[in-house]
Amino acid sequence: MVLKLHVKSTIQHLRFGFSLFLMPVYWFALSQASAIYWDRACLIFILLHFLVYPSSNGYNSYMDKDTGSIGGIENPLPVHKELFYISVIMDMMALMLSCFLGAMVLVGVGIYILASRLYSYRGVRLKQYPVTGYLTVMICQGALVYFIVSGSVNNALDLKGEWLPAIITSLLIGGTYPLTQVYQHQQDKEDGVTTLSYKLGIKGTFVFCGIVLFVALLLLTLYFIRANQWYALIAYGIAMLPVGAYFTRWFLKVQQDPGNANFKNLMKMNYVASVCSSIAFISILIINKAG
Repeated sequence: MVLKLHVKSTIQHLRFGFSLFLMPVYWFALSQASAIYWDRACLIFILLHFLVYPSSNGYNSYMDKDTGSIGGIENPLPVHKELFYISVIMDMMALMLSCFLGAMVLVGVGIYILASRLYSYRGVRLKQYPVTGYLTVMICQGALVYFIVSGSVNNALDLKGEWLPAIITSLLIGGTYPLTQVYQHQQDKEDGVTTLSYKLGIKGTFVFCGIVLFVALLLLTLYFIRANQWYALIAYGIAMLPVGAYFTRWFLKVQQDPGNANFKNLMKMNYVASVCSSIAFISILIINKAG
């Protein structure tokens, strides 16, 4: 019975479903790849979404030992030592599989794993610093993952031609990540963590994220125009209409009652944004490869 509870807790805290929220980065990188080796594309997809991301989630949960709602889990179960061991095993598997994708990918995955550990590990705990913690997530889940995926599927990495979409990816992550913290201010404060969202306040977080996302969309528009991908601009614009509508509606509700900045509304926002973004980038991928 105890073993069953430990297994259930471990699986819950790995938060495999949370990978859905980071999936648009993969599809964006894939849609802009000049050439795709599909066996490598499948391998890096599995490596990121079923090993690296869940392991990072699990390690973070083990270090935090939250009792309140966290990203993807409304009622977290108590964590156990098994969660730590499983996260280490998953990291080792990810690094071994990365060897099949080349040294650049291995280094990139290694940097991601190291950064995620420094972000959560209580001896360093980058997440306790508002700007440093924010930039760590923004860069690693954005530009770094973009380069990892691009380097995997292309079997090469063109830094000169990919810096702009990589920056855009980081801005898209940076424009949404603080929203995931708006309902955790008190919980984070009690744990000694000062997030950027806490510094900005609930309404300030929405304004800040809106500005960052606006800059990201301007750069994305510029990028698609420069790449002569007008169809991509149209596809993305149409797909993101529900996201803009929900974000605006949620912000207005929060202005009326800050209590609306809660777990339930955040998860709805995450699902809408990730699904719509993935649909947009998959559509662009299909159009690009069909042409």
